[in-house]
Amino acid sequence: MSTPHDTPAASYLIRGAAVLGGARTNLLLAGGRITDVGPQLSAAGATVIDAEGLVALPGMVDLHTHLREPGREDAETVETGTRAAARGGFTAVHAMANSSPVADTAGVVEQVHALGADAGWVDVRPVGAVTVGLAGKQLAELGAMADSRARVRVFSDDGMCVSDPLLMRRALEYVKAFDGVIAQHAQEPRLTEGAQMNEGKVSAVLGLAGWPAVAEESIIARDVLLAQHVGSRLHICHVSTAGSVEILRWAKARGIQVTAEVTPHHLLLTDELVRSYDPVYKVNPPLRAAEDVQALREALADGTIDVIGTDHAPHPSEAKDCEWAQAAMGMTGLETALSVVQHAMVETGLLGWADFARITSSTPARIGRLTDQGRPLEAGEPANLVLVDPSARWTVDPQAMATKGRNSPFRGTELPGAVVATFFRGQPTVLDGKLNSPLRAGGAGSI
Repeated sequence: MSTPHDTPAASYLIRGAAVLGGARTNLLLAGGRITDVGPQLSAAGATVIDAEGLVALPGMVDLHTHLREPGREDAETVETGTRAAARGGFTAVHAMANSSPVADTAGVVEQVHALGADAGWVDVRPVGAVTVGLAGKQLAELGAMADSRARVRVFSDDGMCVSDPLLMRRALEYVKAFDGVIAQHAQEPRLTEGAQMNEGKVSAVLGLAGWPAVAEESIIARDVLLAQHVGSRLHICHVSTAGSVEILRWAKARGIQVTAEVTPHHLLLTDELVRSYDPVYKVNPPLRAAEDVQALREALADGTIDVIGTDHAPHPSEAKDCEWAQAAMGMTGLETALSVVQHAMVETGLLGWADFARITSSTPARIGRLTDQGRPLEAGEPANLVLVDPSARWTVDPQAMATKGRNSPFRGTELPGAVVATFFRGQPTVLDGKLNSPLRAGGAGSI
């Protein structure tokens, strides 16, 4: 692949890419858009990108990213988190509300939105809190956040469940006015007090307090019925159990407006890993049994689960380098998501690249109401795209990642597929697998 000049070129000619894994073609990018697509394209003065052997996909969209800023910059910042996103092939992320202060007012979501715009690596869409301070007692300023410059459309107390059914009903009713969606962290708190891992055979052997599947499933069952009752949109975060899949399948068959996400780590890892007592495997919801993993893969393949959500949750080292009981829950995910999903879904034959684009780009963009993301790679569309080498193999090294978090459960694992280039609004944020400064940072150049 060629390297651009020291200043961003006005246009890029991507030559020989397999769009959605299909026939090879060329794409011309100029003025932030795809201006032409075809096998015989040429463009004087354009920077040529040799994409032979690469798959071209729409830029990935994450509905579930923890950027930590404001207030928790020791774990992550908008700048470092969005660098990680670009490196992972993302062109848009939704920043969860559990920052400090919580993103429960128009002022905080506008701050996060502005930080994302200043960083310039990807679109940053703040997720507003459902309740004040994530405390589950009083609805936050949903309308004000929706009307703010950030134009919030997704609301979640993620990390905490909106366990009060009356509050959940009111939230679902409220967001109908501006076509919003409530993204629920499904965890009945009374059933998970003191829980340390999945409740099952492994927890019994290890003597760790179990986290029962019914704690997730009971909230999903309640909330799909509430969504049906009020005629509102509901999204379920990080589905992790086979029982949850069956409830979602039942709800969708009845036309209830529910969507759901699964994380890459829940598609690949099981609770057997907890036998090591390595806190890198401690996550919420917990890693489940092998039969749950299989059910999740099948549900993602058949559309019962709609999208991938990374639940990228970086932590400072001291929060993970400690005994299991005291360790924070969470895993990084932005820079490994594409490879893990390729391994779990594409290489197993469950999905092709066109479906990969659906679950990582077009559908999450639709759920989040992003109009210029997840678009087809056609003339006239925004130039948000990623070039992937599906034949590449790489070994995960958390120390080499762009995120501040080193808590990757895939450290030392060889994974398939590599992001070669990411284009955001027509400009490369990643080239040859290396971060490339966006326009606001003074031009192109590897970091």
